[in-house]
Amino acid sequence: MPLNRREVLGSLAGASAAALLPELVLAQATPLTKPIPSSGEAIPLVGLGSWITFNVGDDPVARDDRTEVMRAFFEAGGRLIDSSPMYGSAQPVIGYGLEKLGHPKPLFSADKVWTSESDEGPEQIEASRSLWGIDRFDLLQVHNLLAWEAHLDTLFAMKEAGKLRYVGITTSHGRRHDEVEKIMTAHDLDFVQLTYNMADREAEDRLLPLATEKGIAVIANRPFRQKELVYRFDGEPLPDFASEIGAKSWAQFLLKFVVSHPAITCAIPATTRVDHVRENMGVASAPLPDAAMRRRMVAYIKSV
Repeated sequence: MPLNRREVLGSLAGASAAALLPELVLAQATPLTKPIPSSGEAIPLVGLGSWITFNVGDDPVARDDRTEVMRAFFEAGGRLIDSSPMYGSAQPVIGYGLEKLGHPKPLFSADKVWTSESDEGPEQIEASRSLWGIDRFDLLQVHNLLAWEAHLDTLFAMKEAGKLRYVGITTSHGRRHDEVEKIMTAHDLDFVQLTYNMADREAEDRLLPLATEKGIAVIANRPFRQKELVYRFDGEPLPDFASEIGAKSWAQFLLKFVVSHPAITCAIPATTRVDHVRENMGVASAPLPDAAMRRRMVAYIKSV
């Protein structure tokens, strides 16, 4: 029987969340990767988002729980963790986890600048870096295009000075695609982040082809529509052909569709559970759907 996303598939290694956390030992996980077009650097197809899930304040048990999520992520070969100043306490919670885990070397740190005041960007970025406890970010993105002109100037200057590796912009919920398209066309971005899932496929029309044309990496946010899609199909049988792509659950079926699009570099599902992060990371393995299988998946979803 297919796994049910709502079922408890495992516990946190049998230890209390408040217990001392042992030093991270990375497993020999080798997830599928895609190259960042502007550099050729390879990153795994599945990353880790932190919107809502890591906003737990100073709760020590919840902080250790999120550290275990990060531990499982790194042990499965994960690299890219994404956050924002908009996400409440997510940044310091990530920083707490990274310190507990000994600052894993594979980390690909992705954060954002999010302020309407153009001159506040550098100060906010420095505050974010300090909360993560890292020397520099790998990727900084202008969050939801807020004051994007000034902030892009800041980010490109940081990159030129060697203080940042990659520059990007973000949008979500299908908003402002016209403006995103204009920015992608006019600027040499390394990344764009946007919403893409089996129900929200507007990006296929213009933005994903443009990303391929311009050599821009794409991070897909909201791959499950914040659990909505998983819950929508909960109780429905997986199609027989799901086994052909190695999907053992609806979550894996939905996520395989996202990361198999040729233009998508990485998807960033968020979770509070170790079993879910392992399930998600299991998607970054062969086989992936080809174009014909993707059409078959869409047709099946429409029929359910």
